[in-house]
Amino acid sequence: MKHFASVFTILFFIAINCSAQENTLKFIEGSTSPSATLQEASWISGSWKGEAFGGITEEIWSPPLGDSMMFSFKLVADNKVVFYELGGIRQVDDTLIFQLKHFGNDFKGWEEKDETIDAKLVKIEENRIYFDQFTFEKINENEINIYVVVKDNGKAEEIKFTYKRD
Repeated sequence: MKHFASVFTILFFIAINCSAQENTLKFIEGSTSPSATLQEASWISGSWKGEAFGGITEEIWSPPLGDSMMFSFKLVADNKVVFYELGGIRQVDDTLIFQLKHFGNDFKGWEEKDETIDAKLVKIEENRIYFDQFTFEKINENEINIYVVVKDNGKAEEIKFTYKRD
């Protein structure tokens, strides 16, 4: 009976973690990212606005050019910038990688000078691109969702950013 209780407890925690992050996937170390091109991600291009973290979010994506798509992100709450992100999706060999850096409202970086947050490509579907714990979802030409796993105090939570074309 103890063995059954242990197995049940483990399965219960796995189920909770999987359901809590139902729109994102984790890149499994040792695996290989699938082949992909920037053209497959080009639908992300545009100027997008939404709401999250109690404020207004703005995300601007350039079309593919020079083996990359760059973006800027800004969160504004109480009419003040909370933080920024800069980054992009890069073509590396025959696959894609999503990279970003965070900056405070004073443009001081959160990550070290030579560090970026890197998310390897996991898979691409018709209307979704899955990077490691980041998912881009095309709803239609004027709406996208971005799902991000945010870790705080050792706890991971999937956050949904709903955007409309600006």
